[in-house]
Amino acid sequence: MAETASPAIEFGADADLISFLKAIPDGRYRRGVRYPQWYLLLVTVLGILSDCRSSRDLEAFAKRHREALNQALGLNFKRWPTDATFLYLFNKAHLEQFGELLQAWMISQIPGGATTLEQLVCDGKTLKGSAIETADGNHRFVAQVTVYARALGVALTQKSYDTHESSERAALKELLSTMNLEGKLIQADALHTTQAFFAGASSRAPTSP
Repeated sequence: MAETASPAIEFGADADLISFLKAIPDGRYRRGVRYPQWYLLLVTVLGILSDCRSSRDLEAFAKRHREALNQALGLNFKRWPTDATFLYLFNKAHLEQFGELLQAWMISQIPGGATTLEQLVCDGKTLKGSAIETADGNHRFVAQVTVYARALGVALTQKSYDTHESSERAALKELLSTMNLEGKLIQADALHTTQAFFAGASSRAPTSP
């Protein structure tokens, strides 16, 4: 299984989801902040698992479950975060650090850590609703490439990109360049095999893209 090259924080096996969320750097300005970032992210995770699809859905979810969350988390919020609060958070979030910390936390939850997984699966998908028609009649859209641990069925890392600016091949190359691939079997679509993926003789020790 892959590891981050230099994760900002190392998590123990007993680290829970809230511990992970609290480790994420807060990109918001301090003035006017009413809710800790970890709380908003927790509501976001729970809301998405409950089929929330927009910031308004998250506001409704937070309102509906405010008392239960207060009781479970030992909080005393009198109000719930609005949709604007969630939008501001997402606009200011440190997405790169979020991805690095998420990967480190997920690895910490796996018995045996990163040493027990031998096969990684790479897959690219188009994000629903992101396609727009360009002036020349073509289409551009937002896509995402993900690296999975086959034995666990868990996504280890992922990267989104605009097809007008990058490609699945470039995005995957960037992801794999941050991982230790020694002894790992990589499964990917045929488009990644049309030419040498990494420079040099060894395909198991990636260099920078």
